[in-house]
Amino acid sequence: MLSGRRLDLLDPSPKDIEIADIAHGLARVARWNGQTAGPHVFSVAQHALLVEALGAVLAPGRSRVQRLELLLHDAPEYVIGDIISPFKATIGPSYKTVELRLMAAIRLRFGLQDPTEEEARLVKRADAVAAYLEATRLAGFSEDEAGMIFGRPEATGLEVSALIEPWSTAEAQARFLARFQALISGS
Repeated sequence: MLSGRRLDLLDPSPKDIEIADIAHGLARVARWNGQTAGPHVFSVAQHALLVEALGAVLAPGRSRVQRLELLLHDAPEYVIGDIISPFKATIGPSYKTVELRLMAAIRLRFGLQDPTEEEARLVKRADAVAAYLEATRLAGFSEDEAGMIFGRPEATGLEVSALIEPWSTAEAQARFLARFQALISGS
């Protein structure tokens, strides 16, 4: 990692996880394998911010810890990348095992508990709404096609235009770090 940490992917230690490394990596990992419209890739960091904002609208009144779970839901991808679902299925359980170990270490590092079933459902719901929006606005899916794959999202009332316009790597990294710091500090 750029921080100088050496992360063992098979046995990750919370001591080797730094938020700066996560933000740096996620800002450089492209959603949709980079097959999106715009001058910049739509990064996993930006996706995480979208999911956190959607989660707050879908389930108002969530604690900062619950909002951190939304923000960090794809954090392992800072080192293992964002692999499309059909390929994950081909790889089999090996990928999921590494991903779960990394997520457990990340949660320990930042003092988070495993999410409750309700919190996990909220993450999945917000993630599906984000995927639908990304698919239809950035990745060339029709609304019908995206609806069949991700489900048709309910109206959230959240104005997502600013969150879905792809940002530069530096902007995605800075915004992700700023949001993380705001949630950690409780502001």
